[in-house]
Amino acid sequence: MIQSIDYAAIAPPLILAVAAIGLLLADAFDAPRRVLSLLSGGSLAVALLAVIALATGDRRATFCVPDGLRGDGPRSCSYVADDFTLLFQGIVLGAAVVVVLLSLQEITDSKMPVGEYHFLLLAAVIGALALVAARDLVLLLVALETLSLPVFALSALRRYDGTASEAALKLFLVSVVSTAVMLFGISLVYGATGAMHLDRIAPALSRLPSDLDPVATAGSVLVLAGFAFKVAAVPFHFWAPDVYQGSPLPVAAFLSVVSKAAGFAGLAIVLALGLPAYAHVWGPTIAVIAALTMTVGNLVALRQRTAIRLLAWSSVAQSGYMLAPLAVGDDRLPEAVAATTAYVALYAVMNLGAFAVVIGFRRRDAPLSPSWDTLDDYRGLARRSPAVAAALAFFLICLAGLPPGVMGLFAKVVVFRATVAGDVTWLAVVMAINTVIGLYYYLLWAVRLFTPAPGPSYDPVPGLPVRAAVIATSTAALVLSAAPQIVLQTVSHAT
Repeated sequence: MIQSIDYAAIAPPLILAVAAIGLLLADAFDAPRRVLSLLSGGSLAVALLAVIALATGDRRATFCVPDGLRGDGPRSCSYVADDFTLLFQGIVLGAAVVVVLLSLQEITDSKMPVGEYHFLLLAAVIGALALVAARDLVLLLVALETLSLPVFALSALRRYDGTASEAALKLFLVSVVSTAVMLFGISLVYGATGAMHLDRIAPALSRLPSDLDPVATAGSVLVLAGFAFKVAAVPFHFWAPDVYQGSPLPVAAFLSVVSKAAGFAGLAIVLALGLPAYAHVWGPTIAVIAALTMTVGNLVALRQRTAIRLLAWSSVAQSGYMLAPLAVGDDRLPEAVAATTAYVALYAVMNLGAFAVVIGFRRRDAPLSPSWDTLDDYRGLARRSPAVAAALAFFLICLAGLPPGVMGLFAKVVVFRATVAGDVTWLAVVMAINTVIGLYYYLLWAVRLFTPAPGPSYDPVPGLPVRAAVIATSTAALVLSAAPQIVLQTVSHAT
């Protein structure tokens, strides 16, 4: 059977694929670093424009197969570019542009091969773009691995650094295990339903014979566990702190925002389109995982004394907040998906901003020292660099959910409201308690910025790309704090 391909639908990942190949060729001919970086960032910007252009048109789908023996039944498509897909692709590409800006100085300081770095980064972004558009389990798994595999190499690209190699090995081992778990779950779901496309799995599960119910139940739980590894949800979170600390900081920012956003998009797609009939199974499971994730993440974050590990454990806790609305099950699933999507979009701005300041603040003279980014190093930053300190304080206040960081407050209100509306009241109480716990370590770090330094201090001199990233994320945070309805209305329409 010959399928027609809608090249407009797949334009964003296709643009990046062509650019990635061009990067390798340019690097082989010793193109200057600036040219390679410009090609990488420019291709992401062009792909983002393609997403915007697609958003102005109708829903598009490709890689479709007809149903029925004669091929005259309704089509099921593997790749769909609808409003939900385009929204997440926009989030992924916008965050990736910021990561490229944050990477320019890191590549020079850490002496990483610039061509390999940008090729791997674009390859990972291609996986993320395909993941949020996937509508069958095979493409979901392939896209998830396309996202994950380049990140292993990115984490270990500082070849002389044993810590980076250890981080990459941990990430590789955990990802292999999670892939095996998810693949086993997919095989069980396929065995029970005989389908791979989500729009065929859902009706098949709703009329499944009782003797196959345990098979489908086990498959659903294992698929959920595979995604839990990817989004660093407890008890599958143990890789995150060490990987964040050992990887180059822009790669850690990529993991905490781009990879996490794609993971949550894939999870929402599978639950809402493929497994709604088993909401009574995965709903309570997600509720328990969400409660454990936010509690463990916040409690361990209280003990952290370095900025990057605090951000790592904070990222774990934030995953718990994002999971919470999905615990409502099938009753109010559209509202739950909208709440999670809104939180992911707002979190991307807040967390990227915090990472941008940490990357700009880090010591150039000791990039591999385990003590270069202690929280006490930030004492007196408001006197030495008022703009940098103000930006970091604002991002921390947003993450804590306090005014004037209204975007963070709205993000937590949205997921709290969705959880309460879904009658998971006990989880909403756990969320409220954890929000109070999170206030402590975010504010403790923010207070240090305005506390006099006890001794000699380090004056940060961020490069122009890092300053641009800080300005871009700060501007976005201010706009969304003044008008959070921009995200809320967009998400409501897309979901």
